[in-house]
Amino acid sequence: MKSGTGLRAWMQGGVRAQRKGYSLYTRTWLGYLFYRQQLRRARNRYPKGHSRTQPRLFNGVKVLPIPVLSDNYSYLVIDTQARLAVAVDPSDPQAVQASIEKEGVNLVAILCTHKHWDHSGGNRDLSRRHQDCRVYGSPQDGIPYLTHPLCHQDVVSVGRLQIQALATPGHTQGHLVYLLDGEPYKGPSCLFSGDLLFLSGCGRTFEGTAETMLSSLDTVLGLGDDTLLWPGHEYAEENLGFAGVLEPENLARERKMQWVQRQRMERRSTCPSTLGEERSYNPFLRTHCLVLQEALGPGPNPTGDNGYSRAQLLEKLRQLKDLHKSK
Repeated sequence: MKSGTGLRAWMQGGVRAQRKGYSLYTRTWLGYLFYRQQLRRARNRYPKGHSRTQPRLFNGVKVLPIPVLSDNYSYLVIDTQARLAVAVDPSDPQAVQASIEKEGVNLVAILCTHKHWDHSGGNRDLSRRHQDCRVYGSPQDGIPYLTHPLCHQDVVSVGRLQIQALATPGHTQGHLVYLLDGEPYKGPSCLFSGDLLFLSGCGRTFEGTAETMLSSLDTVLGLGDDTLLWPGHEYAEENLGFAGVLEPENLARERKMQWVQRQRMERRSTCPSTLGEERSYNPFLRTHCLVLQEALGPGPNPTGDNGYSRAQLLEKLRQLKDLHKSK
C-alpha cells in the first residue's frame, strides 16, 4: 500500500517502474482516481488538516496557508480591503472553499503551478462554484480547466495584488512559480513555489534535465533575500535531515532543524522560510559551494580532476535525495 499523497506515493519502485507510474499518473484517468482516493483518506485522517498554520498579514494583504492532502499546501492570497482572493494550487476544493467562506471573500482567480493532481485537483469544482473565477497556468502543462494561459513574466492583477508568473520548467515542462510583489503593500514579496523549491529541498526533475532544473533554481536565486518562500509541501524535517548528511557542520541548518523539530512536535507548519535562509542551508541552492563538491567526492570524470559542473552536482544531489530515508 502506498503511503502519503500525490506523486510521492505513486512514484515507488525502480527507475523503469517510476517512469511507467509517472506516465499513468499524468496521462490517464488512473492518476485522477488515485488522487481522489488519497483525498478521501487524507480528509478522514486529518479532518482539520495535516498541520496547524498561521496566516501572515501585511498592510491589507493576507496570505493564508491551507493544509491539504497529507502534506500539501494550498494558499489563499487576499486583498483584505477589496475582499478579493486568489487561490494557489487548490488541490482540495472542500478545504479551500471552507477558508473562502470563513474569510468572507470572493474567489476571482486560481493560480496553478503545474498539472499534477495534488496541485490542480480542485480547479474544476472551484471554477464552477465561482462563476467569475479565472484559472491561470502554463499552456505547456495541460492544467485542468485552464482559462487564462500565462507566459514567463506575465502579471496577474487582482485588487492591489500584483503577481508575476515565472517559468521554472524541470519538475514539469510548464511549471510556473508565482511572485507576489511586496511593493504595493510595503511588505516582503512572497514566492509560491509549487514543486520547484521546498524548505531545504527541491522537486524531482520529471520533465527536463538537470540543466533545465538548475536554470529554474537560478531564477529563484535572483530574487531578494527577504522574499518569503511558500512551498507546495511540508517536507522540511526530512529535507533538513538530508542536508545534514551533506553539511553536518552547517550551523544555519542545525538551528533551522531545531526550530523545525519543535514546530513539527506540535504539528505546526514550517512555512514560510525566506530565500536568504534557504541560501544558507538548502543544498539545491548551493551547487556553487565547494563544501558540497567535497562532500560528494571525485567528479564524474575517471580521474575526478575537474570535479562536478553545477548541473552534474544538482543531478547527483537529487539522486542521493531520492535514496535518502528520514529517520
